Amino acid sequence: MAGLLFGAIVLVALAVISFALDILAAGVAFLFGGLYTLASALSYLYTTRRGRFAVWAEELKRLDGDERLLDLGCGRGAVLLMAAGHLDKGRATGVDLWPSSGKQDQSRNGDATIRANAAAEGVEDRVELVAGDMRDLPFGDGAFDVVVSSLAVHNISDAEGRERAIREAHRVLRPGGLMLIADFRHTPAYEAALRGLGVVDVRRRDAGWRFWYGGPWFSTDILEARKPS
Repeated sequence: MAGLLFGAIVLVALAVISFALDILAAGVAFLFGGLYTLASALSYLYTTRRGRFAVWAEELKRLDGDERLLDLGCGRGAVLLMAAGHLDKGRATGVDLWPSSGKQDQSRNGDATIRANAAAEGVEDRVELVAGDMRDLPFGDGAFDVVVSSLAVHNISDAEGRERAIREAHRVLRPGGLMLIADFRHTPAYEAALRGLGVVDVRRRDAGWRFWYGGPWFSTDILEARKPS
């Protein structure tokens, strides 16, 4: 976002200079570019601060309240804690590469932050945090009723690793369970991996403008699937 804002400032400055030099065509072009870049920055800011949470809030309304839910790559716990708020009789488990696991996740998240936030939200009794790699989950087959993930699987650098993560998500999901994966990359490959596992109740849909990171060219898809009973 900082890059977009800097770019907008530079383009507007060039527009002002061009108008001052009476180079109208260049001024109009720079001004249009600056406004366009500023709009992209505002879109990114909205999605980061509000939009993505609004989308997930709607997705999680379908929870009954007694599910065992797993959040893959839970990061700082935004989706995890939102889910926990719906689980008055259930439990939400978050898995990520915490520093204590000997590995490092992308944004240097820490489980202590999530625990503090869970306590502040009054859901600490419903939340469990586990250090682990989503390509090799430390859970038994069919351990969860719901598996969710938000902008995490794409952080795995290789296609084989991402497919392993999807296969693991499928493995730990109980028959008839729900999978919801939001990502802005590789979602067709996730869908193909699930179909290769025999999942036919699967669809990929656009999460809409609230999950744009700068504009429609950087939109987020939601992959929704039901494991065969």
